[in-house]
Amino acid sequence: MATTIQIKEDIKVVLNQMKIFDRETYNDVLERLIEDIQELNETTKKEIESALKEIENGKYITHEDLAEELGF
Repeated sequence: MATTIQIKEDIKVVLNQMKIFDRETYNDVLERLIEDIQELNETTKKEIESALKEIENGKYITHEDLAEELGF
């Protein structure tokens, strides 16, 4: 089922620029954006989990230690 939404003209321009091909629908563009956001969120979550595990295992360097190592 299709529905109508209102968007600002500048958003329409951006959506047009994001089309892979001229006849691509706005729906297709929005679906790609949503998919990209979901993938990014999953990737980000995994990276955060990994970083937290590294911190728990002591695999980090403080700002002070890094500054000393770099000679500041």
